[in-house]
This record gives sequence, C-alpha cells and structure tokens, in this order.
Amino acid sequence: MPELPEVEITARRIDEATRGATVESVLAPGMNVMKTYLPPLDALVGREITGVRRIAKMPVVEFGDLSLLIHLMSAGRLRVSDKRASLKDRASRVLIRLEDGRELRLREMGTKQRAWAKLLPSEKVGEDEMVATLGPEAWPAPPLDEFAAAIDKPRHLHPLLRHQKDISGIGRSWVDEILWEACLSPFKKGAELDSEEVARLHGALHVLGDAIDHYEETIGPDLPDKIKVPLRIHKHEGEPCPRCGTTLEAVYFSEHQMNYCPHDQTGDRILKDRRLSKLLK
Repeated sequence: MPELPEVEITARRIDEATRGATVESVLAPGMNVMKTYLPPLDALVGREITGVRRIAKMPVVEFGDLSLLIHLMSAGRLRVSDKRASLKDRASRVLIRLEDGRELRLREMGTKQRAWAKLLPSEKVGEDEMVATLGPEAWPAPPLDEFAAAIDKPRHLHPLLRHQKDISGIGRSWVDEILWEACLSPFKKGAELDSEEVARLHGALHVLGDAIDHYEETIGPDLPDKIKVPLRIHKHEGEPCPRCGTTLEAVYFSEHQMNYCPHDQTGDRILKDRRLSKLLK
C-alpha cells in the first residue's frame, strides 16, 4: 500500500504537472469506485485543477471549490499519462481527461477493486469521516506531547502506529523502519514506553521525511509506475542489520510480514512464527 512518503511525492509531482490544466471530461469505469453521487463527476468538466495535496495516505485533487478525495488502498496508483486509457482497460477506475490531451488516471491492479474516490465540496473534505477521524499526521512529526498522548494505549507498537485513527500516514513498510530506527520492539505496548523511549520513537519519525527527500532527489517529473521504496529493514529478512550486523528476522501474518533486528529491538529474542510462539513483550 502506498504510504505517506510515496503519496507525498505523488501529490507533489502531479501538482506540478497538472496545476492549471482544464478538465475536458471525467469517466469512472471502476465498479463502485465513487462513494458519492452528488455533486456528479460531470461537475468537474470545464474546471481547472487548482492543486494536488495529501492527507495521511490519501491524495486530494482540488478543482477550486470541489475536491476529489482518493484512497488508493493496497493497489491503487494515481498517475498522469500523455495518452488516454482505452475503455477496455480493466485497471481503470477514474479517468480525468484534460483539454491538452493528457489524462489524470486512477488505476488499480488486481481484481479486488478496493480503491475509492469521493467528490466533495472543498470546505467539507475535513469533515468527511475518513478525514475527521484521523490521528495527527506522522510527518511533519506532531509535537512530542501530542505524540505521547496518541500512542499511550495498551496495544503493540506495530499495529498501533499503523492505526490511522491514532497516527496517520504510516503503513506496514515504514512502521518497520521507524521501530528499527528507534530500537524498539514491535511487540512492546505504547502504554509501556517510558519518556525516553517515547522521545526516541518520536525522533525516529524523521525516516519519513528522509524518504521524501530521497524521492525528491531521485524521481523526476514523471512518476514511475512503481516507486522504488528505500527500505533498509522491511522485507530484508536474512540480511545483516545495517546498524549492528545481526541477521534480520521476520514474523509472518496472513497478508503481511513484520521485520526487525533481534539484537537492537528485542533483546536477542527471536519470534519465528506468530502462530506457534508467544508475543514478545
């Protein structure tokens, strides 16, 4: 799933490429992609794109007093294309065709079709349930006291930091990187952290900004179909820890995995199989 750094660079590049472009037509070939029906998508025809920004992991395309709020889910991608998609393209979900011949295209690979979009009055975006219930943005990092209050919960850090209503923008890839940077166990609970550990975890959020800086240096005006994410820990099991050299380990779940350094994060304890082992404290 695209996370905060990837959605941020996507929003920046699309903003640079489309700001001021006029909409010629809009199509929504994706089944059930639109979660609103008023105003209709045709209301965008003739409008200019006035900006593209990010809220948590969601791009927002602005057309003056109307905004398209998009959730990419796990397989959605928002890109600008010089050519228009065929209506036979099964991956197309929303096609915003511009008068200059280009197209702002929401596509989703696979068959699950989970990506969605809502066309809302711009002043109402913050009131939408998917936005209003979000916790503080992970980047730029919130004030330390606000962050401390947000994670002061009896839940393991790995799911806690991914829970958008507590902290918004972090997903399965970057939570591994943040916890490794902070030298904290994924299985430690937020409410168990002392003040020094909270400060360490808060400071580790800089990895999100570092990733955005990396993308600014390496990604040109045209976004690649798949952004190469600069991860050091996530999905690097079996490799040496970049900090101490200990072999990185993984815990596998039904739809994702968690990676960590046993030496730096879990006191040299290894959890090989979540189904057969007790969670580390």
